[in-house]
Amino acid sequence: MIDALFIAICFLDCVMDLTKEIEDCQRSPRAIAALADEYLHGHYIGPHRHRRAQLIHALTGVMTVVSDEGSWIVPCGRAVWMPAETSHAVRFFGGVSMRTVYVTPDARPDLPVHCKVIEVSPLLRETIVAATRVRRDYAFGGRDHRVMELILDEVAAAPCLQLHVPLPRGEKLMKLCEALIESPARQIALDDLAAGINVSGRTLARLFQRELGMSFTQWLRRMRILLSLPRLAAGASVAQVALEHGYDSPSAYSAMFRRELGAAPTAYLSGAP
Repeated sequence: MIDALFIAICFLDCVMDLTKEIEDCQRSPRAIAALADEYLHGHYIGPHRHRRAQLIHALTGVMTVVSDEGSWIVPCGRAVWMPAETSHAVRFFGGVSMRTVYVTPDARPDLPVHCKVIEVSPLLRETIVAATRVRRDYAFGGRDHRVMELILDEVAAAPCLQLHVPLPRGEKLMKLCEALIESPARQIALDDLAAGINVSGRTLARLFQRELGMSFTQWLRRMRILLSLPRLAAGASVAQVALEHGYDSPSAYSAMFRRELGAAPTAYLSGAP
């Protein structure tokens, strides 16, 4: 009982310290501030928003970031850009070393206005890590200032990755998508799904294309692959993950993974190019 109480007190102290650190970044007298933190597998940060935009980078593990625009999967070696005042929630898988760069909305006129996942080059990674050691009142024109500005240069040049699972606005289609996300191994035809919401298969196909910008098959394939990343990060085998996400065999899953993300599952999770 005493041990449990001690752990709880220590946890609350860590949360309070982190909250203070985040607020310090928000109040920094400079346009850019950075913060390093560690999260255990399964930790969840509920919906919240910040006055500054964020570049959220995973050195290890996998994060899922959910906002009104959709869901983003952020494996190690990648980062998600979150515009200022965007409500979002974050869940961590596999133990995450997170590095966050906070940027005022007026720091650059060309900052992204929508959420997106980007590839993190070796140069961008090192500048993000270096930024977490920079004083928040760094001098203008010096080395620390140039490090911070270089981060924004690299963000602007970074390729955008298709690690986004779009979600619909319409209530009927949203419920259908949520049901598929909850049971990714479920095998069901488009016509059967359509019957569940009292429309034809052709109508449902048009709804997917209009509201999500992709076909039902494309959305289902991306959803399954991206949902599998947190399970892989948590240590599940490729065979286990394949079956959990509707694939008949590990080889079929690995082939589709490579087709969607450009690398085998193990190579991708290691952050390899």
